[in-house]
Amino acid sequence: MRKIEVVAYRSSWADDFEQEKQAIAGSLCADNLAGIHHIGSTSVTGLAAKPLIDILLEVNDLAALDQQTAAMEALGYVAKGEFGIPERRFFYKGETERTHHVHAFVKDSPGSVRHLAFRDYLRAFPEVCEQYAMLKQEGAAQCQHDNAQYCAHKNDFVQLHEQAALKWKFG
Repeated sequence: MRKIEVVAYRSSWADDFEQEKQAIAGSLCADNLAGIHHIGSTSVTGLAAKPLIDILLEVNDLAALDQQTAAMEALGYVAKGEFGIPERRFFYKGETERTHHVHAFVKDSPGSVRHLAFRDYLRAFPEVCEQYAMLKQEGAAQCQHDNAQYCAHKNDFVQLHEQAALKWKFG
C-alpha cells in the first residue's frame, strides 16, 4: 500500500519537474509534443502536497504517444492507458514510493484546459490555496493511507474550484 502523506511545500519540486521535463522531452518524438507543464499541488508555491510531481503532457495525437510507450517505460514509468479518464494517457513512476505522475492529453482538450486552469487559479487565490492545503492535510490524517478515501475527502472541493477556475480563466 502506498503511503499518503502531505508535506510542507518544497522549493526543490520546481527543479524536480524541470529535470523530468527534460528527460521526457529528450525521449519522446518532438513532432508530437505540444507542451510539458508542471501541474498539481507541487506546482503551486507554498501549497502543502504529497511529494509527487504531477506533469501534464500535451500532445498532438494520443495514438502517436501510444506508439512511444516504450520510451516512457525506459524512463521508469508504468503505462496505465486511460486509467479511468477518457482521452487521457496516464503514467506513473514508483510503485509504492511514487515520485511522478504524467497525465497526457491532446493540446487544448478539456482535460488539459481543466488542469492548467485549476493550477493557475490556486496560484492566483492564496485563500483558496490555504483552504485546499488544510483539507489535504486533514484527508491524509484520516485516510489511513487509502488513496481512494483521500481523493474522496477532497473531491467536492476540487470539483467546485475546478469549475470556478474555468469561469475565472475563460469567463
